Amino acid sequence: MTGNRIMSEIAAQPACWGRAAALAGRVRDALPARGERVAVVGCGTSLFMAQAYAALREDGGHGETDAFAASEMPPGRRYDRVLALTRSGTTTEVLDVLDRLGGTVRTTAITADPDTPVSKSAGRVIALEFADEESVVQTRFATTQLALLRAHLGEDLTAAIADAEAAVTDPLPPELLDAEQVTFLGRGWTVGIAREAALKMREAAGFWTEAYPAMEYRHGPISITGPGRAVWMFGGLPDGLAEQVAATGGTLCASAADPLADLIRAQRLAVARAEAAGLDPERPRHLTRSVILDADA
Repeated sequence: MTGNRIMSEIAAQPACWGRAAALAGRVRDALPARGERVAVVGCGTSLFMAQAYAALREDGGHGETDAFAASEMPPGRRYDRVLALTRSGTTTEVLDVLDRLGGTVRTTAITADPDTPVSKSAGRVIALEFADEESVVQTRFATTQLALLRAHLGEDLTAAIADAEAAVTDPLPPELLDAEQVTFLGRGWTVGIAREAALKMREAAGFWTEAYPAMEYRHGPISITGPGRAVWMFGGLPDGLAEQVAATGGTLCASAADPLADLIRAQRLAVARAEAAGLDPERPRHLTRSVILDADA
């Protein structure tokens, strides 16, 4: 088994983020304006990127922002704009939302392939073709669309890109390569990052992971942590968490790097765990690149 293709896609992320940051100003009018009430929809990885963006946008004072799995988008809520995240541009649930809303609200889709049905369903399309990927498991497209949205919110991504360059090559901690189980944690916008890290481990490696808001971890999930198991925190540690994890006998992984860059290490860990288990991380079990539902099913 080989993960050469997915590793190349993972390694391309710093360059992709730089291109996304440069693009942000040119697509400003297609993205949510300050003060707009916004819903962001996606499926799988795109849902978790939507959750991260929604938290960043609200925390930055740009306006009320909700994130939904596309299949769970409430039909009666009013928004100024709906933003759809879809790598393939063919995901049934995303297209259903856009088609249902057509002509009633401004819609924008971010996709890797503009020559797909999403271009007919969305009012505006932003194509990140340079970040498209062949692997079923999303890596660089997911982070690049969030980099674009962060840049649109006014963030300077210079430090994040530098952290990403280091994350591509930094050695992975041996205790994570051997861990029996990993729990990923986040706060605010990094809750979405933690959920995405856990998804990568499940998709690529079929590995047991969980993800929670950091403050919720102590309300039950901490019981699963113990010797030979790990807790990975994205962003700053809440007071007392390090001591509580230490008391369980588990390993705590935390980094001062930008959380999106730290996600690259989790992607690499997923590939390493997959290959150690004799799995192909580019072709996960039971998954396809896009979920297209049969209308007659």
